Amino acid sequence: MTRRASSSSATTFTSLRVLLPLLLLQFLSAPLSAASASGIPVYQRSPDVHPLSQIAMHKVSLALDPSAYVKASPRLLGLRGENIEWVTVELWSPNPASNDWVGVFSPGNFNSSDCSAQQENSWEEAPHICSAPIKYQFANYSNPNYLKTGKSYLKLQLINQRENFAFALFSGGLSNPNLVAVSSVVKFANPKAPVYPRLAQGKLWDEMTVTWTSGYDINEAIPFVEWGPKGEPQTRSPAGTLTFKRSSMCGAPARTVGWRDPGFIHTSFLKDLWPNKVYTYKLGHQTFDGSYVWSKEYSFKASPYPGQDSLQRVIIFGDMGKAERDGSNEYSNYQPGSLNTTDQLIKDLKNFDIVFHIGDMSYANGYLSQWDQFTSQVEPIASTVPYMTASGNHERDWPGSGSFYDTMDSGGECGVLAETMFYVPAENRANFWYATEYGMFRFCIADTEHDWREGSEQYKFIEHCLSTVDRQKQPWLIFAAHRVLGYSSDYWYAREGSLSEPMGRDSLQKLWQKYKVDIAFYGHVHNYERTCPIYQNQCVNEEKSHYSGVVNGTIHVVVGGGGSHLSTFSTIQTSWSLFKDYDFGFVKLTAFNHSSLLFEYKKSSNGKVYDSFTISRDYRDVLACVHEGCSPTTLAS
Repeated sequence: MTRRASSSSATTFTSLRVLLPLLLLQFLSAPLSAASASGIPVYQRSPDVHPLSQIAMHKVSLALDPSAYVKASPRLLGLRGENIEWVTVELWSPNPASNDWVGVFSPGNFNSSDCSAQQENSWEEAPHICSAPIKYQFANYSNPNYLKTGKSYLKLQLINQRENFAFALFSGGLSNPNLVAVSSVVKFANPKAPVYPRLAQGKLWDEMTVTWTSGYDINEAIPFVEWGPKGEPQTRSPAGTLTFKRSSMCGAPARTVGWRDPGFIHTSFLKDLWPNKVYTYKLGHQTFDGSYVWSKEYSFKASPYPGQDSLQRVIIFGDMGKAERDGSNEYSNYQPGSLNTTDQLIKDLKNFDIVFHIGDMSYANGYLSQWDQFTSQVEPIASTVPYMTASGNHERDWPGSGSFYDTMDSGGECGVLAETMFYVPAENRANFWYATEYGMFRFCIADTEHDWREGSEQYKFIEHCLSTVDRQKQPWLIFAAHRVLGYSSDYWYAREGSLSEPMGRDSLQKLWQKYKVDIAFYGHVHNYERTCPIYQNQCVNEEKSHYSGVVNGTIHVVVGGGGSHLSTFSTIQTSWSLFKDYDFGFVKLTAFNHSSLLFEYKKSSNGKVYDSFTISRDYRDVLACVHEGCSPTTLAS
């Protein structure tokens, strides 16, 4: 839809000297409902709609008031190397209203750009409002007296994102914003600093990868990692550098108002690690004048040797999302869900060894600034243990982009952000399926956003991953994917009559059964559910909390309650569903040895166990035949 700005607004806007790349495009405008008891406006909107898309910046008009002001302090951040800082925003308006709001813009300088790169928008006249704020907060969020006094203080958290920031006060709510006042810029001391390392297993068990973000291109500085065994001499490993352009995006808003320069993403490969050894590392950039820019020091523990008999602990969840600790951009109940999951894992960081986030990671939905904020949120975890990811619909799906589902869930990202920001040991990262090992575990990670059906390239990968594991050395075989290819009592799946993704079980259940997959994990549905060991819709074991000997089927687990809005269950009572929970949570697997595995489902709110079971068996039990799990045999003549 074409949006027209008034000529008077255009004239006034172009005369501004301070600036900000404001926003928007195709947005879903939300009607304002009755204000909440606190006076903060409540907007009716779908839980899947990104909060930044609610702001109709294409309708911005100028209402600059010389008596209004926005002041932010401190103006220089990160003086001691910090990459997260709190800023106090003081504001005053002579005409306060309950729907006044403050947008945080980065870069902080703004003017009337011509939006020439946004070919999908037909702008008719200036000013052209071209980019979204990175977050926003209502003016009366922390001061209920704002309507009486016109004055308010907000505490907003900023992270180092390669550019400076400005704060702008708007009247008119989100649907008819009027720019009232703009602050001076706030910046980090070194905006280009290397930040937010995320570890991942390499293609070999004794290889760890480190990926991070910076503002340094290779023509400015050489990226590397300085690392080595803790307390011993350190070595340096070079890093590769990737970035992408607006033209790499597949559609709006990622290609239009959601676009923000991603900086540079670096990956280094730390090889020939000694099993179980603790290593320290620092991110480094050597500039061409000979100086160095360093991150702080981090540490990790190397993977155990494949098949090693020792305590090994795994965290699995999906659909977490990015949240703001200052309460801004609140939607989909992310603040309690996403942050509780993150904080519980940080609190328990010494008690697990690897994390699998099986799709729908940041829910940026085409607003690229949100990926920096997500990597900052998970940094305490991802910088310490391998943070393995899977592709979800909110990372990959876009019409005409080759995704298996023809939806617009990625907001035009079409996988580019997820494939670049996080390393996975895939042969082709655009095809987000891969195998990885951790001690006694083999993980086969599928990509539900590409074809998995029999005869497809991915189907062949899945069978190869399942069939090549040595169960004597790696007895615990795990399958994981984003969408539910197995079993779920989700309301929407029940309405479709499938109780899973259509064609999921039809294509894959014979592989799970033949190769004796222990547990299959899924996200996408935002709740928790565990099935009995099952094959062809039938429970094959009557036990519920302890399985021993030959199990005969695969246990399917939905663990999509990482933080996004929760999904309701169907009222249909399925015989195979053993435990359901409408809450945020995650799963922890603990392998004590080759014969004993503990499964625990924990709530994010308190970290307590609400569902559990154990598996006890010997190697001969894995070798035993199950229904349709062994080839026919003959007797010697």
